[in-house]
Amino acid sequence: MMKWQISDLFGMNVYSDKAIFLGKVEDVVLDVTNKKISGLALTGVNQNVLDIKNYQGVVIPYRIVKEVGDIILVRHIPGAFKMSEPLFGE
Repeated sequence: MMKWQISDLFGMNVYSDKAIFLGKVEDVVLDVTNKKISGLALTGVNQNVLDIKNYQGVVIPYRIVKEVGDIILVRHIPGAFKMSEPLFGE
């Protein structure tokens, strides 16, 4: 298991496990009571995938994060992401 610090997450690209770019990590939301990360605040959000209306960004729950490495990979949740065009082979 690779160790990393919270500050390493800032600026990382976030992709769904269907290889769709979602945005970049702008901030990390902490659950101080339970001493864990509760969400990732994204900026530069792919508006073709995430509906952010008039907001600058979006917070995604950390529980959907699958992997953290060179990028952050999150679980694709059907219905959570809007799609303007089909994925490969769909």
